[in-house]
Amino acid sequence: MKTIGVVYHPKNQAAPAMTEKIISLVSNSGFKTWIASAWETDKINRHTRSSDLIITAGGDGTILRTVHAIIPDIVPITGVNLGRLGFLTEIDADEVDDKLPALLQGKGWVDKRSVLEAELALAGENEKPLKQYFWALNDVVIARGEIARVIHINVSIDGNPLTSYRADGIIIASATGSTGYALAAGGPVMHPQAEEFLLVPILPHLNPGYNVVVPKNSYVEIIINNIHPATLNIDGHINHSLPDGASITTRQSPHEVHFLRSLPQTSFFTTLEKRLRI
Repeated sequence: MKTIGVVYHPKNQAAPAMTEKIISLVSNSGFKTWIASAWETDKINRHTRSSDLIITAGGDGTILRTVHAIIPDIVPITGVNLGRLGFLTEIDADEVDDKLPALLQGKGWVDKRSVLEAELALAGENEKPLKQYFWALNDVVIARGEIARVIHINVSIDGNPLTSYRADGIIIASATGSTGYALAAGGPVMHPQAEEFLLVPILPHLNPGYNVVVPKNSYVEIIINNIHPATLNIDGHINHSLPDGASITTRQSPHEVHFLRSLPQTSFFTTLEKRLRI
C-alpha cells in the first residue's frame, strides 16, 4: 500500500480526534494520506483510483456514503466504529492503536460483498422512459411518501407476477443489508457472503407478509400503482420521489465492495449476537 485515505463523519464529535490519530498512525507507517468528509463525494471519487485503502471514522452510514463515492471502482475499506452497532465497521475506537498497524502491515484479509443494482424508469415525453441507475450495498426501499397512507405496488420476479401489496413499502436487501432495515421489518439474517437477496414487505395490509429469498441471477420489478407519490430510498441517504407508473428493477450488480478485515473469518455469528444485544 502507498496511499491511504481517511473519510470521517463531519458531525460526529469524536471524529476529528480519531481522524488525527489515524493520520498519525498511517503517516508514521510511511504512507501518503488524504482526508475527506463522508459528504464530499466528488473529493473521495477523485482520490479513489490512486488509493490502496480507505479508512473511515464514523459508523455504518459513513461507510455507505464512502461506498457510493467509489463504486464502480474497488478500493478496500476498513471502518473505525464511532457509532453504536457498526455491523460494517471493523475496529472499535479503543482498538485503533492495537489493530490498525497490523492491517497496515498487510496482515488482514479481504471480505467481498455483493452489491445491488436498481434501475428506476419514469415515463418521459412521447412515453419514452427516463432511466436512472443506482447501486446499493444494503438495500433498495420503496415506501410511502409525505402522505401517511399505504401504497399500492405490483411485484414480479423474472417477469412473473408475485403479488400486489398494499403496504407501507417493500425492502429489497442484499445479504449485507439483511441485518439492517430488513431485519427490523421481520426479515431473516443472511450470512454476508450469501449471493441471494431478500424481498421484505413493510407492514402489508391484508396481504401476505412472508419474505422471499431471491436467487442471485433473478431480478425483481416493482411498479408503483398509487395516486400519491411514493419514495425510493437507496442505502438510507439517496431519495427520489416515485410517481404513479414508476418502475424499479433490482438485480445483483456485477460490482463488489471489498472490506479489509482483521477479525477471524468465522466471527460473523459471534459478533452478530454481540451487536444485536446492544
